[in-house]
Amino acid sequence: MSLLPRNTAGLGVKLGKVRPMLPSARWALRVAWSTNASLLIGVAVVVLVRALVPALLAVAARGLVNSTVEASTTGGGIVLVLPWLALGFLFTAAEGVTVQARRFFVHRLHDDLNCRVTADILEHAARLDVAHFEDPRFRDMLERARHNPADHVARFLTDAIGCIGDVVQVASLVGILVFIEPLILGVVAFFALPYLWFQWRLSLRHYALEHSRATKRRWSGYFVSTLTGRTSVAEVKLLGLAPMLVERFRALMSEVRDQDRIHYLRGFTGGSVFVLVTTLAIYAMFVRVVLLVVQGRLTLGDLAIFGGAATRLRNGLENLIASLTSTLERTLYVANVIEFLHTAPAVVGRGTTLPSSGRGEIVLDRVTFSYPGAKEPALEDISLRIEPGETVALVGENGAGKTTLVKLIARLYDPDRGRVLLDGVDVHDLDATELHRRIAFVFQSFGRYEASAADNIAYGDWERLGGDREAVRRLATQARVSDLIESLADGYDTQLGRVFGQTDLSGGEWQKIAVARAFAREATLLILDEPTSNLDARAEHELFSRFRELARGRTTIIVSHRFSSVRMADRIFVLDRGRIIESGTHDELLSRQGSYAQLYDLHSRHLVKAAG
Repeated sequence: MSLLPRNTAGLGVKLGKVRPMLPSARWALRVAWSTNASLLIGVAVVVLVRALVPALLAVAARGLVNSTVEASTTGGGIVLVLPWLALGFLFTAAEGVTVQARRFFVHRLHDDLNCRVTADILEHAARLDVAHFEDPRFRDMLERARHNPADHVARFLTDAIGCIGDVVQVASLVGILVFIEPLILGVVAFFALPYLWFQWRLSLRHYALEHSRATKRRWSGYFVSTLTGRTSVAEVKLLGLAPMLVERFRALMSEVRDQDRIHYLRGFTGGSVFVLVTTLAIYAMFVRVVLLVVQGRLTLGDLAIFGGAATRLRNGLENLIASLTSTLERTLYVANVIEFLHTAPAVVGRGTTLPSSGRGEIVLDRVTFSYPGAKEPALEDISLRIEPGETVALVGENGAGKTTLVKLIARLYDPDRGRVLLDGVDVHDLDATELHRRIAFVFQSFGRYEASAADNIAYGDWERLGGDREAVRRLATQARVSDLIESLADGYDTQLGRVFGQTDLSGGEWQKIAVARAFAREATLLILDEPTSNLDARAEHELFSRFRELARGRTTIIVSHRFSSVRMADRIFVLDRGRIIESGTHDELLSRQGSYAQLYDLHSRHLVKAAG
C-alpha cells in the first residue's frame, strides 16, 4: 500500500503564507511506523519520561529541603530525609539514562530511515523518464529531495516527539510554579508567544533560503567534480581553468556564507533578547517569592523548588519553541521529498503486450517531436517502415535528428504527434519494461560500469546472465572480446574502472564491451548509436565481419557517421534538419548523386587525406 498522502495539493511554502503541512507530518509518521515501529515507540517513551524528570526533581528538592528543616527543628534525624534523597538519586539517574537511551533510539531510527527513504527516492527516480533528467527544474527538485532526505524525516519525528516532551515538561513546571506563585503564568505567556512568532518567521526565512539554493548546490557540486574528477582534471590542468573555477566556487560559497551569517545573527539577537528579558522577569518573580518566605507565607522548600523550577522553565520554554518551529520547518523539507515521489512518469503504458511471435517490425507514422524550449522540431513528419530482421542505417550531419529518432523508437521520449509501432503495437500502449526487454541499445555515451568485466557484459541481461559465468564467456567469444578480457589481471573477475579498481580500458576497449553487452540481450530490436566511434579501422572491420552472425534474426538500426559502417545496411535513410530526405541502398544513393553521395565523397576524401 502506498504511503504517499492522497492529496498533496498545496504542499510547499511562501514566506509569510504557509500552506497546510499536515499531509507531510502524516506521511513522515507513516513511513517511520512502517519502517520500525518499535524504535519510534522507544523514542516517544524515553522523551516523555525525560520530560517529567525536571518536575519530579523539583518535588524531590522541595521535600528534601522541608524534611531537612523539620529534622533539624524536631530532632527527627536522617530518617525523615532518606526517602527524598533516594527519590532525588533515582530521578537524577533516570535523567542521565534517558539521554543515552534517546541517543541510541534516534541513531537507530535515523539509520533505518536513511536506508528506506533513500532507496525509495532511487527506485522512483528509476521509474521516471529520461526527459525529466534533462530538465533543470526537475534537477532542482531532485536536488531538494535527495538533500539529506532521511535526516529531514528523522529530525521531524524526533523534533515532533521532543516537542511533545517539552510541552509535558513546561506544563508540569508551570503547574508547580503556579501553585507557588500564580503570576508566573502571565509572565510565561507574555514573553513566550512573541518569541514563538519570531522563531517561526525565522524558520520560514531559512527554509525559503534553502529552497532557493538547489541550483547553487548543483553548481557547487559541478565545480568540485570538474576540479577533482578523473575525466576532467587533465584538461582543466592543461587549459589552466582551475583558478577561474575555484574563484567561481569561492564566490558562490561566499554568497551562501553571507546569507547564513545574516540568518545566524538574527537568531542570536532574538534568542539573546528572549534570554535576557525572561531571566529578568523570572528573577523578579524569585525576589517576590523570597519576600513571601520572609513573611512566612511560603516555606524554604517552596523557595528552593521555585528557584530550580523557574530556571528549568526558562530553558524548557526555549527548547519547546525551538522544537516546535523546527518541527514545522522540517515538514517543509519533508514536502520536498513528497513532491519528488509524486512526480509521475510522462511515458506510461496501457498494459498492452507484444505478440510472442513478433520479429521487430518498426513503423513510424508521421512522427514529429520537439525538445522542451526548442524553437524548431528535432523531427518533423517522419514516416518509415523497417521490415523484421532488416538492417537499416541512419546518416546525416550532426543535429539532423538521428539519435532522437532511435530514442523515440525505444520510447525514451514520446512524440508530439504521430505514432511509433513495434510489431503492429503502438509503443505508447506498451509497458516500458515490456518494451525495453525487446530492445538492445548501445548509446554514444555508453556505460562504463564500475564492476567486473563479466558483470559489464552480464548487465545486458542481468536476470538471465547474472549468475551464469559460462554464458558470459560464450557471449564474449562471439563478440570477440574474450581475448581482451582474458588478458586482464584477473580475467573476467577484473574490476574495471578507476573509481574502485586499478584497471581502466581505452575508449575502443570499453566500446567493445558495450557492444558485447548489447548482444547479450535476447532482443528483437538492436539499436547501435555510433557503435564504432572509438574503434580503429582494424577493430571496426573485425566487429562488422561478425556483425551479420551476431545480429541474425534481429531488426537492427545503425546510427553512424562512418560510411564503412553503413555500407552493410540493407537500406540507408538520410536525415537533414529533422526530415528524411533520401533512402535506399548504398549503391542506389550513390547513383543519385544527392546528399548521401556528397557526404560519402567528403568522408572518402577525409580518409584519403588522413592516410596520406
